[in-house]
Amino acid sequence: MTFAIPSFTDAPGHVRGSTSAGIAERITQSVLAQRLAPGTRLGEQALAGLFGVSRTLVREALTRLAARGIVTVSARRGWFVIEPSRQEASQAFAARRAIELGLLRYAAPVSAAAIDRLQAHVAQEQRALRGDDTALRSYLLGNFHVCLGECVGNVLLADTLRDLTARTTLIAMRYQSSHQANESCAEHVQIVAALAQGDTERAIALMDAHLRHVEAGLSAATPEVPPDPLRQALRPLGPRA
Repeated sequence: MTFAIPSFTDAPGHVRGSTSAGIAERITQSVLAQRLAPGTRLGEQALAGLFGVSRTLVREALTRLAARGIVTVSARRGWFVIEPSRQEASQAFAARRAIELGLLRYAAPVSAAAIDRLQAHVAQEQRALRGDDTALRSYLLGNFHVCLGECVGNVLLADTLRDLTARTTLIAMRYQSSHQANESCAEHVQIVAALAQGDTERAIALMDAHLRHVEAGLSAATPEVPPDPLRQALRPLGPRA
């Protein structure tokens, strides 16, 4: 099974059949792909022009993202991608460990079809690592955890993981994570191998170590990351699905 990267674009800058949920999903994808830096301003008018919709629909999408903790709003300044603090970083990683380790511990046995999907996903990660599309690579590495949640049969927690993974992606961008993409991919491979062997306890231990490695790679530095222009940042990922 091939993991499809969502793509909705007919022409640069306009998205076919945009809904508030679709706009929110595109913004989340761009965060996971590390295209939208912490603190990026999300102007309603700019987004309305980009997606070819009304500002009301854009505001609805941004309100969804605010409720999910991915964007924030200021009455005077507008909408922005969140800028997580060190304390929020620690809390986000603790929440991910609680959810992901719990998912693995209490899930039903992972089916052969689910293992095939996870193996296909890590194979795509490996191909992306050999290429030069860093946005696609970042997206796949982050979305592995969402894919895992779906594969163990808990879509509700998979959605929660998508939001938490987006927050920790922003944290990694803000605090210069030194945990390399190759390391993350190798650790994903080991987790899937343990699940394929039916060794849940090893998979749990590997996931715990993986998340701690990522968190430990965060530095105290807070570099200024210039945000990409919105049109560039929100373009579809990878080849058309």
